[in-house]
Amino acid sequence: MPLLSYSFSCQNQRVASYSEVVQKPNLYTSENLPYSNEIDAIIWSCYRQIFSEHQILESNRLVSSESRLRFKTITVKDFIREILYSSAFRDLNYNVNNNYRFVEMCIQRVLGRDIYSEREKLAWAVVIASKGLNAFFDALLDSDEYLENFGDYTIPFQRRRIIAQRSKGETLFNIKTPRYGKEFLGNLVVGKPQFIWQGTVRKFTPQENLPKAGDPALFLRMVKDVSFTLAPIN
Repeated sequence: MPLLSYSFSCQNQRVASYSEVVQKPNLYTSENLPYSNEIDAIIWSCYRQIFSEHQILESNRLVSSESRLRFKTITVKDFIREILYSSAFRDLNYNVNNNYRFVEMCIQRVLGRDIYSEREKLAWAVVIASKGLNAFFDALLDSDEYLENFGDYTIPFQRRRIIAQRSKGETLFNIKTPRYGKEFLGNLVVGKPQFIWQGTVRKFTPQENLPKAGDPALFLRMVKDVSFTLAPIN
C-alpha cells in the first residue's frame, strides 16, 4: 500500500536561510575518525535525540551496536535505526501512545521537524498499522528528506529551531511532546505498588550539612538532652 499523499505546510526548516548557520550538528565520517571521547559524545547524542534525555538509562544502552559504531562497521544512521528497533524504545514510547501521537514523536526525533498536518499523521499511522513499526522506521530513515538533511553520518537534530528574525527559538520537541499520551497517564500506577507517606516532614538537613565528629554542635545537643533536677534548699 503506497503512502497516502499529504500537503506541506510552511515551516522554518523549509525556508532557505541567508544568515549564519547557528546549529552545528555532530558529524561522524569514516574519513576523519574522532577521538574516543568524541565517539562517546556522538553515541550519547544519538541516545538523547531518539530516546530523549529522561530515557537515557544504562539498561537501555545497545552495547553491541555502540561497539560496531566505534569500529566503523556501521554508520550513525545504522545506529539510529537500531535504537528505533530496540525493545526499550518500543516499551518507553510506542506502548504508551496511540499510533497518531507516536508518528508525531518519530517525525520530530528522526526528521527533526514537526508534522505538516493531520493528514501526514494519518498517512504514517496507516504504514504502522499495515506494515509494522520497523517498516515505518525504515521509511523515515531511507526517505529523501532524511538523506538530504542528515545523510549517513549526521545525528538528527531539530532543524531551524532558531532563526535570526526571532529573539527566541521554538520549543524543544521533548518538552513540546512529552513521552506519555494523555489517555495513558491514568494507567501509570495501575497494578503497581505505591508508597504513600503518612507523616509530616518537619525538618530536613542534607547529609553534607550534618555536623561532623568533633563539631561543638554535637556537644550542645548532648547537653540539651541531659535533664537536671534541682534539690530543694533547706
